[in-house]
Amino acid sequence: MKIKSYYSHSVEDAMASARQELGPEAMLLNTRKAPPETRHLGDYEVVFATLAPQSNDAPATSTPSAPAPTSAERLSQEFSELKKELEGMRRALTRTAYAPQQWSGMPQDVSDAFATLTAADVPADLAREIVQAAGARLSGGRTSALRSVSRLDGAAGNWQRALMEELQSRFSVDSTLGTGQSTPRILALVGPPGSGKTTTLVKLAVNYGLAARKGVVLLSTDTRRVGAVDQLRSYAAILGINVHVAETVGVLAQAIEENHGKELLFIDTPGLTAAEIADEAPLAHFLATRADIDTQLVLPASMKPADLTRTVDVFADFQPRRLLFTRLDETASFGPIFHEAARTTKPLSFFATGQRIPEDLEIAGRERLLELILTGQDGRARTAA
Repeated sequence: MKIKSYYSHSVEDAMASARQELGPEAMLLNTRKAPPETRHLGDYEVVFATLAPQSNDAPATSTPSAPAPTSAERLSQEFSELKKELEGMRRALTRTAYAPQQWSGMPQDVSDAFATLTAADVPADLAREIVQAAGARLSGGRTSALRSVSRLDGAAGNWQRALMEELQSRFSVDSTLGTGQSTPRILALVGPPGSGKTTTLVKLAVNYGLAARKGVVLLSTDTRRVGAVDQLRSYAAILGINVHVAETVGVLAQAIEENHGKELLFIDTPGLTAAEIADEAPLAHFLATRADIDTQLVLPASMKPADLTRTVDVFADFQPRRLLFTRLDETASFGPIFHEAARTTKPLSFFATGQRIPEDLEIAGRERLLELILTGQDGRARTAA
């Protein structure tokens, strides 16, 4: 790939010069005012990219067995390689940011592990603690373990194993529905607006109720959002499931009692912002004090880390037993999931990876989450852990 800057007194003239030299397939990467050191070349700088021209000595014809890729395919491949290079640069910069104090003289695998964790949005303090603890695992607690990693027998394999073991020790998973073996098993989903509670609830009802030929009832307390009950009723009509609307905690308790003979009860709740939590204090108290209700907090994985932590803390009054993450398909940063599971010590239950019902739902697994963190693959990937 060829990347070149063009300068002129107007953006249009600079673009015209680039098109004339590089051709119509050249791609515009950036436009800006020229920095002071190049202002003598022109007031504006435009940056274009194009594939490197083929050598004049290359044969005029190509073998018919392998059709040449299109320009769009070549550009896509080149930009994919460029993205990988930039990611490597970012990780290198992350390492050097802490090198003066923590990583000076450390083996490459150690600094790479720290860079990988922080690049996945694991907080730097936690990432540092994990890396140091993994080193201690290699030497039975010796503080010099990190600097001696590269000199251990089978160092790379031992280091990776220690790192994975340390990460796995920091969080737990539990996809059990309900709080015990007695029936009915009752599951309530709480969370912020737009987190995907209703869609996830229907996925669970299909996968763990209808698919197993179990009696299922949906209960909705979501009378805040316009059309929320109608949406749930539409799903229920398609699936042949009964829906009960509970406008008060008393009505909800009565509905649970009336459906005591069913095997699974799923409770949908309104999406709540931090300012609305106090308005639902009776519901929070009811769910927190019912030992037979498995309350799970539904959180979008695409939420910013700081907002995610704040949301988890805001819903503390509901005393959720587990964390359920949605929208894994909308992010490539999975460290915050790990951070909240480790910080709260609440087990992870399920991952929702898209809007399809019931396909885009999977049981949360340790290996699965670590794969996402360490490889940075998107939420729809399905490689073997």
